[in-house]
Amino acid sequence: MKPSQVKHLVKLAHSIQQPLFIWGPPGVGKSAIVKQAAAELDIDLMDVRATLLDPVDLRGVPTTDPEKQQAIWFPPSFLPRDGRGVLFLDELNSAPPLVQAACYQLVLDRRVGEYVLPEGWTVVAAGNHEGEGITHRMPAPLANRFLHLEFEVDLEEWVAWALSNGIEDEVIAFIRFRPNLLFQFDPAHYREKAFPTPRTWEKVSRFLTALKRSQNGTHLTYEVARGCVGEGPAAEFTAFLYVYRQIPSFEEILLNPDATPVPEEPSALYAIATMVASRVRKDSFPTVVRYLDRLPEEFQVLAVKDALQHPEAKEIAHTRSFTEWASRHSSLLV
Repeated sequence: MKPSQVKHLVKLAHSIQQPLFIWGPPGVGKSAIVKQAAAELDIDLMDVRATLLDPVDLRGVPTTDPEKQQAIWFPPSFLPRDGRGVLFLDELNSAPPLVQAACYQLVLDRRVGEYVLPEGWTVVAAGNHEGEGITHRMPAPLANRFLHLEFEVDLEEWVAWALSNGIEDEVIAFIRFRPNLLFQFDPAHYREKAFPTPRTWEKVSRFLTALKRSQNGTHLTYEVARGCVGEGPAAEFTAFLYVYRQIPSFEEILLNPDATPVPEEPSALYAIATMVASRVRKDSFPTVVRYLDRLPEEFQVLAVKDALQHPEAKEIAHTRSFTEWASRHSSLLV
């Protein structure tokens, strides 16, 4: 299931107060999609890491009520008291079985001990599949209380997210060129500590930004990438960076769109398309499209489609230049 579909169902589940569980491998963005859903609904998010809890933590601390002459429980402060929001039990199936058992009543009856989950709050949980990290088999009674969703990585949705969240052009271009390396994890055979996931490519981008700002830092690119995504993907990414740094700059394209060289290698064409997509705006599109017209058609379409994903470039679609370009490539824009 695509991230956008998962997010839609998180919102829908909140509207009917239906608990749901998001399954997926590590690093694909399960937690991030729940945060996005809560932000778009303008509701609170209470992130509770189940792996850090003891079985008694959900019920709270016992004390006495002298008037009633009975024991009562003070609920923990991390459980919500009012308002509207999502109670997010992350890594639930990585928690010990006794902690999972303590969640039964909270998930099904919206209460545990003296505590009652307020109206307007929904329980959402997430976890890795069995064998992907430290997990425990979820007891059938608890599993039966959730709507279960399978989270899958989607290239186009990741590119759209990356263009809107400051991911370095080089990283986006490389993933466009080598889409199989956006996520690569086999728990049965993978032995490296680092492996490529959307989360680790975001780390590569952050380090790449920092290395550009540091003196003589770019020579560490391979070591940084290797530490984030593993040896093989890091070697490919570093080789791609050499190609990326040879392509014409955006400024060169603007100055002379009719004569600026057009590369022939597919890797360089992916680099050009991504660089243009991340930087072109409404005012520069009429000039840039003259250069794009000289690229192979599939890379023209890739550049323009990605450009329209950028929040600062969506107005391109309302320009005359775009209308004329789109009419020439209508067969590929379906």
